[in-house]
Order: sequence, then structure tokens, then C-alpha cells
Amino acid sequence: MRHAIIIGNTDGIGLALTRRLLGDGWAVTGLSRRAAGLEHDRYVHVAADVTAAGYPTELERAYAAAGRIDLCVYAAGIGELLDLDDLAAQTRAIEVNLLGVARTVEVVVPRMLAAGGGHLVGLSSLADALISPEAPGYAASKAGMSSFLIALGAVLRPRGVAVSTVRFGFVDTKMAKGAVRPMMITVDRAVDVLIRCVRTRQAVVSYPRRMALLAAVLRPVSRFQARSRGR
Repeated sequence: MRHAIIIGNTDGIGLALTRRLLGDGWAVTGLSRRAAGLEHDRYVHVAADVTAAGYPTELERAYAAAGRIDLCVYAAGIGELLDLDDLAAQTRAIEVNLLGVARTVEVVVPRMLAAGGGHLVGLSSLADALISPEAPGYAASKAGMSSFLIALGAVLRPRGVAVSTVRFGFVDTKMAKGAVRPMMITVDRAVDVLIRCVRTRQAVVSYPRRMALLAAVLRPVSRFQARSRGR
């Protein structure tokens, strides 16, 4: 039986992916701060905060209890619009979205290498291409996450461990903030994309494609606008 660890599965994409994998016959271990509200004979939940000092230990225990892990999905993520009276929110976005995935890699990758295989998937964002005055912590953390995972994957794939970076645009979850959310997709559609990624082990997935093209076009514009604001 295939076994997955999903980090950040209280709600949104992580929860929907957990349900999909269970429906497809996987065993799943979920790690998140709060229970996911799931009861299944192939599901185990571990309460853990990716920013807590004890997170690596909790992840190690979950991994050991599960045995061999075929798939690890880092779905934890936060992002707040910039409030100059609460800059700590931007720091926390970097802690969760970037440092959390790095701490996950520290635990998971050596074990996958020792087992001779595995698949690590990180949920990034098309915001990784932009300079965002509206949510600088979120955009910066996703840029770092994408860069880290893409580079890591290039090193690990020849050794049997696949790393996939999935860059979504707007998904209909609580993370989708702002008045304008072009080309927003449903959570179920996002899970469809992830399931295909699990099957193909593609290194980088950008979806929707039109949104990815738009983000690439807007990248130099966002840089110019950011510089112009500082003049």
C-alpha cells in the first residue's frame, strides 16, 4: 500500500488531497496544527506546527511510524496583505512557506535517499515570479521555495528521489485574498493537477498555464513598479 505524508491538511488543498488519496487506496499521515476532521482506518493525524522547535521531531516520529513513505506533500502555507502595523505577519509567511519546507526537507530527503526512492511535492505559487508590495512576505517566500525545490530536484532526481514544484495561481480557498482574482480554479481542480503530478513526477507544474504566462509577462512590470514606488 502506498503511503503519503501531507503537511498542512486542516483545510483547503491539503484536506481535499488527503480525501482524494484515501479514496484512491493510499494510507495517509496528516500533519497540521489542528485536526483535519477525518476518520478513516488508513488515516493518522499528528498535531504539529511547522514553525515550532519540535516540528522536525514530530515529523521524524510520524515518518518512523508510517515506515516507507512514497509521497510527501508540503501544503502548509499562509499569506497576509501588508499591514505596516503588523510586519510580524510577513515574517511568519516566510517562516511557514519557506523555512517550513526547508525543515521538512531536512527530515524527509535523507530517508527517501536511504530507501532508494520517493516523491516530494511543494505547493508554491505563481506569485513567485512577482515583486508584490501588497504581500511581500508571501511572494518572497514562494520565490524562495520554488528556487530551493527546483534546484534540489535537479540534484536528487538522478538518485531516485523526485521533487515537484507546483505553482498555482488563485485557488478558491481562504488564501485567495484581494478584490481581483483572475482565472481562479476550484480546490477539486487543484487536486486533479496534483494527482497528475504524482503520477508523472513532473519537476515543475504551473497552472493555469495562461496565468503562468501572464505572471511571466508581469514580472518585469512588478519590478519596475516596486522601484518606482521607492523613488
